[in-house]
Amino acid sequence: MKLDVLVFGAHPDDAELGAGGTIANCIGQGKKVGIIDLTRGELGTRGTADIRDKEAENAAKILGVSIRENLEFADGFFINDSDHQMTIIQTIRKYQPDIVLCNAVDDRHIDHAKGSKLVSDSCFLSGLVKVDTKLPGAETWQDAWRPKYVYHYIQWKNLKPDFVVDVSEYMNKKMEAIMAYESQFYNPDSKEPDTPISSKNFTDSIKYRARDLGRLVGVEFAEGFTTERDIAVKTLWDIV
Repeated sequence: MKLDVLVFGAHPDDAELGAGGTIANCIGQGKKVGIIDLTRGELGTRGTADIRDKEAENAAKILGVSIRENLEFADGFFINDSDHQMTIIQTIRKYQPDIVLCNAVDDRHIDHAKGSKLVSDSCFLSGLVKVDTKLPGAETWQDAWRPKYVYHYIQWKNLKPDFVVDVSEYMNKKMEAIMAYESQFYNPDSKEPDTPISSKNFTDSIKYRARDLGRLVGVEFAEGFTTERDIAVKTLWDIV
């Protein structure tokens, strides 16, 4: 299946929190979008990996993505080495996305920056014809494929975006997808330990951050992204 956009997240819920509105926006334009979770989030304080699996499946249905897969890397302990890179390269070549979205380049959780660099490096390596890969059980070699664009969504830290995406029409769907992870986020009746993302303040911050980014560009809600290379436009009128 050829995808237009492939979104990577170190943990289930990263994609929704960082780019849920943009995912919904792309799907609303008729684009095919997939999500790849690097880990099952098994070290999360609340819930279990099995619960996360179900929540991720529900969130995927809400957003309407074409595929969602989990690579089952070790939460907290995956590294940027050839074994992990080759698995991601196989995935990139399998879906041949034009655009890859991935974790923040710098963040509170160590997996976010690690995942960001791992995916970015793998996108480059995926374009090298002398890197040979096959999907498990396949007889034929995969074709080399390098995404045209790699963008990094913003997570816990308030990084300065290089560009923002208007998600005003899709903010409610983003929040619905996020709250599909009901074991992770604010619930006054929960008996689970408190975490940095389980507070009402964190849930509220999702909207007020998006509203503030929107304010800066004259729309109601927006999501921000950073890039590793300069962005070019064909005409001055391409900028909204």
